[in-house]
Amino acid sequence: MLYDIRELQRTFLTPFTAFTDTSAQLFSSPYSPLAYTPLSRQIAASCELLHRLGKEYEKPRWGLHYTHAGDCDAVVTERTVMAKPFCNLVHFERSLPASATKDPTVLLVAPMSGHHATLLRDTVRALLPNHEVYVTDWIDARMVPQSEGQFGLNDYVRYVQDFIRHLGPDVHVMSVCQPTVPVMAAISLMASNGDPCLPRSMILMGGPIDTRQSPTDVNRLATTKPFSWFENNLIHRVPARYPGSGRKVYPGFLQYASFIAMNPDRHLKSHYDFYCDLVRGDDEDAEAHRRFYDEYNAVLDMTAEFYLDTIRIVFQEHRLPKGTWEIDGQLVNPAAIRSVALFTIEGELDDISGQGQTRAAHTMCKSIDKSLKQHYTAPKCGHYGIFSGRRWRETICPKIAEFIREHA
Repeated sequence: MLYDIRELQRTFLTPFTAFTDTSAQLFSSPYSPLAYTPLSRQIAASCELLHRLGKEYEKPRWGLHYTHAGDCDAVVTERTVMAKPFCNLVHFERSLPASATKDPTVLLVAPMSGHHATLLRDTVRALLPNHEVYVTDWIDARMVPQSEGQFGLNDYVRYVQDFIRHLGPDVHVMSVCQPTVPVMAAISLMASNGDPCLPRSMILMGGPIDTRQSPTDVNRLATTKPFSWFENNLIHRVPARYPGSGRKVYPGFLQYASFIAMNPDRHLKSHYDFYCDLVRGDDEDAEAHRRFYDEYNAVLDMTAEFYLDTIRIVFQEHRLPKGTWEIDGQLVNPAAIRSVALFTIEGELDDISGQGQTRAAHTMCKSIDKSLKQHYTAPKCGHYGIFSGRRWRETICPKIAEFIREHA
């Protein structure tokens, strides 16, 4: 019912957002006489702010068309190399000369936690000059027909295994936040079964491997509410106008509301600053705000099975660190991993995955030799800073590139 109410709200907001968008242009365009009237900048800024607060945000484009690899500039082509009902494996293909040195292959497993995989645009951009990059591009659950069946956390693990096998044993698997858990499970099961396609390394960044370590507000919410609360209050059916009509999901708009609720003052200040930038004519800062919120406000639905599995298995029962997680009747045993190099990365100021949660992988992967293990805590770095921004580009990404080449 809540999803239907939300759709009704969108119906009423659509003409309003169209009106405010047109008004903003009328009071700001140099070709409009209204732009030269008193208070025109204030009116245009107010209209654009209202437009952006009320509009619906579509999935952003990757927008990665060029990169500099080696000694030459290369055209980047986005190509889907493997398509599954709930995810596409996307290759950012570089137009390099035949004589170019072959770069290591990286499978970047994007989080399915409310935002689209394009949230990792800066991650991909920094990796492209020195790596062949493949990314898991998760599909909005409301766009997947019910005929495709359910998709739970165990299915996520199987998807990761399929992608690793598709890319072969020389791949390096890199996961950011939520997928650190299924990635570790996937590689653990492959190691237990003697799979010949085991990756060269796994890089785990800011993930909830063991949420008993330094619990954050996100962790506490999952443990202070009973499982039935999440099932009864956060799960809704997709309305009729979408391909996934009738599918049970955790809606993206609810996830977005929780994002905003974590730091309401910060977002309020950001929007006020945006208004002031528009009034002052500070186009550079205003455009930076648009780019960030175009990405941040674009959310996707998760299947109910996946979301509830994650709450129960990862946050409430801690099955991975406790060694009680079974998939298809087989125990997930990280101690079975021996030959895969391990690199864990955390942010000192991470308020989503606390310090020690990702590093716990070292204790669990006790059969990996110390020479194959590495950990880095990024100083003065929050959750998003470990995969996006200046610290990511200048410090963390070079460390990852060095680690990958060391274990290639």
